[in-house]
Formats: sequence, C-alpha cells, structure tokens
Amino acid sequence: MRVTVAPDSFKESLPAPRAADAIGRGVVAACADIELELVPMADGGEGTVEALVAATGGRRVSACVTDPLGRPVQAGFGLFGDGRGAVIEMAAASGLELLEPAERDPLLTSTRGTGALINAALDAGVHEILIGVGGSATVDCGMGMAAELGVRFADGRGSLIADPCGGRLEDVEAIDAAGLDPRLADVKVTVACDVTNPLTGPQGAAPVYGPQKGADPPTVERLAAGIEHFAAVIRRDLGRDVSGMPGAGAAGGLSAGLVAFLGAEMRSGAQTVIEAVRLRERMAGSDLVITGEGRLDFQSAHGKVPAAVGAVAQEFGIPVVALAGELGPGYEDLYSQGLAAAFGICRGPTSLRDAMDRADELLEDAAESLVRLWLAARGEAAPPSKGKDPAGG
Repeated sequence: MRVTVAPDSFKESLPAPRAADAIGRGVVAACADIELELVPMADGGEGTVEALVAATGGRRVSACVTDPLGRPVQAGFGLFGDGRGAVIEMAAASGLELLEPAERDPLLTSTRGTGALINAALDAGVHEILIGVGGSATVDCGMGMAAELGVRFADGRGSLIADPCGGRLEDVEAIDAAGLDPRLADVKVTVACDVTNPLTGPQGAAPVYGPQKGADPPTVERLAAGIEHFAAVIRRDLGRDVSGMPGAGAAGGLSAGLVAFLGAEMRSGAQTVIEAVRLRERMAGSDLVITGEGRLDFQSAHGKVPAAVGAVAQEFGIPVVALAGELGPGYEDLYSQGLAAAFGICRGPTSLRDAMDRADELLEDAAESLVRLWLAARGEAAPPSKGKDPAGG
C-alpha cells in the first residue's frame, strides 16, 4: 500500500515539511508497512520556498538586501536540488511583516529588496526563477525591483528617480530599460499568483490591497492615480499593456512589474508548485492521498493547496482526505473538487494557542486515526495502538 502526503503549511504553526512529517508519523503508526511519499506543498505564498527546497532536495541561500523602507535585512531564497532553478518569496525582502504597524506606508515602501534577491539568484547561475508574490508591504508596481536590476526611471525634468516607491509612481515620465541586467534575457521568470485582480480600476492594486498596507482613503486615491499614470508610461515606452491583466494587481502591482520589465509569465501558484515538485509523478500508484492546511473553508476551493491536490488525485482516481486545524464555513465546496472527506484535528474544546502549540501531536494522532479508519473500510486490520501519555507526552 502506498500513501502520498501533500499538505500546505498550517499557518503560524507548522511549515509544510513539518506538517508532512507529522502526518507521515501518524500513517506509519497505523501501519508500518505503508509506503510513504511526502510532498510538502504551497500555493505561491508563505512557505513556498521551504516546500520547494524540501521537495526538490535543494537548499536555502541567504542574502543581505533591503527591507521595504531601505534598511538592511537578511533574507533568503531557495535553490532547487538540480541547481537550475530558484524560488523567491517577495515577502522575505518586501513583506508587511518586516514593518511595525506604525511604519506601514505604501507611499514610502519599495520592492528594491526583491530585486536584490533576484540579483542574488542570478549570481547563483540559475536558468529559472519562481517568485511568490503574497504578503507584500508595497504598492510600487515593481518599480523598486526594476530599478535594482538596472531599469532607469526619469521624472518630467529628465532627472533620475533615485527613490523608486509608491509615492513616486506619479512622477515617472520616462522608462529606460536598456540597463536591465543582461543575464535576465536567458532566464525564465514565473510569477506564482492565485488572485485575479487587475492592476487598475476598482478591483485594482490600490483600492483592494492598499488599505492592508497602511493606506488611508486619500492615499488610496493618490496611489490609484499614480498606478494609472505608471501603466500608461509602461505601455508607451515598453509596449506592454499590463493595466487590465488578471493578477497584475497582486502584491501592490509587483506582478505587473515582473511581466512588464522581466517578461514574466503569470501562473496559478498551486499549479506551479505542483509541477515544480512533480506531484503527478510522485502520486501515481498511490492508494490514498492526505492533504491539509490550517483552516479549510470556502476559500480553500479556489486555487488553494487542498483543491489543487484533490484535482490531481481525481486524475488518477485516488481518494483524497484533508486534515485541518479548523473546518470553517463552506469547506464542503471541496467535495466537488475531488475531496472524499475532511476532518478537524482538535480533540475537544481548546484555545487557539494551545492547538497551535500542539499541532505536531494533534496532526500525527489525526493521521493515525484516519488511516486506521481507511484500513478498516478496506477490511484490513491495523495493529494495536502503541498508546499515548494522557498528559500529552
């Protein structure tokens, strides 16, 4: 018998590799003869680097870059096991969590640090770069990223804009991409993105994401006008119209900047990770698939890991079960996307903090119970439980 374990991270509790390990221990506790395939997953957001490094036998690389306000910060990215590809989470350099609440101002923040991470990946000699664009502190349309990689932005007087950030979008009157790092010409850049918001308009980067990054209503209006202007200059000087492109508004327009300046391709985050970790190949021949994430709800059915894993398993006719810290409203939508069942891992009333602190143990126990039930349904006997310390040890 063979079981594939392919969970997302349990946010703020377990990264995907640890979640996969905990589920795997539970599976083996139920039946030591089961062949395990552990495939930590992600959807392009938090945990993407860790999941892909683990799944490809790669390694993490550290680089000194700048945070959203230009201060030095140590950030990391991942190199795939074959050394040909890199995976970057823009939040590592340009993320909201790097700032105190009082520091959050998308007129001042910049994606320069993300550009520096791309540069570090180029230094490592990669031929492909996957960029996850969740959790940004910026609404600069990738202006800072592009400037770090050699693109020049000039104002109406022809002067170089030395501080590319959200508040300077409205000042850009000319874009010169002749100085873009030439190594990028031979590198495939993919944006892992699961939102469909365009760059401009009422569902665009400024009105939808600006408030999350500290923008008040007047700031949102200023950013929206600056983005409209910047998109028009891109269209004129680079010949690329990114304003209405689905997903271009992600990460404060960084997706649009990656497409406009680096020729990036935008793809579903979960689907991109599925291909990178070769999930189809590794799942083939399995009798059961176990996936999961911290909370299953109506959003999980829209491009998140459990839905994406369920869709792949459906191709092979393999049953899929999800384990979650919490089952929220609408999680049943996943049943139409290949999921056979979903279970919460908490044993009874408990605080969120306690559940998060004990997530390893709870996930392992839930996986053991799940596999015991599965074996019983197949008419196979599981061995007696080894038992657990009532105190939780």
